[in-house]
Amino acid sequence: MKYVSFIFALMFVVVSNAQDAAPKFEIEGQLVKATFYHDNGEIAQTGYFLNEKLHGKWKMYNTEGKKIAMGEYNNGKRTGKWFFWNADALNEVDFKDSRLAGVITWKDSNPVVLNK
Repeated sequence: MKYVSFIFALMFVVVSNAQDAAPKFEIEGQLVKATFYHDNGEIAQTGYFLNEKLHGKWKMYNTEGKKIAMGEYNNGKRTGKWFFWNADALNEVDFKDSRLAGVITWKDSNPVVLNK
């Protein structure tokens, strides 16, 4: 459970740091695509808003541009499977109604391939 708390703390730090550089917003139909940047100019996260709430797929990146998290929001709530990458593992976190429903940790001994 401590590990899950660490993951959410990491996401908060990424969100906080991403807001130091000017974000970019684009209208795509009913959605607003948002791109937030790290101070070094690398993308920190991308995703969509619908009616001022997080909605659709969101991706988060570290300061080197490497993806560290990916998941979806539905009307402001985390939903479905989220993925969190770190140096030696992939954590698959399931959400239901924005609540943690389960966590699976994949190590190098259990290789998984995901599309970028």
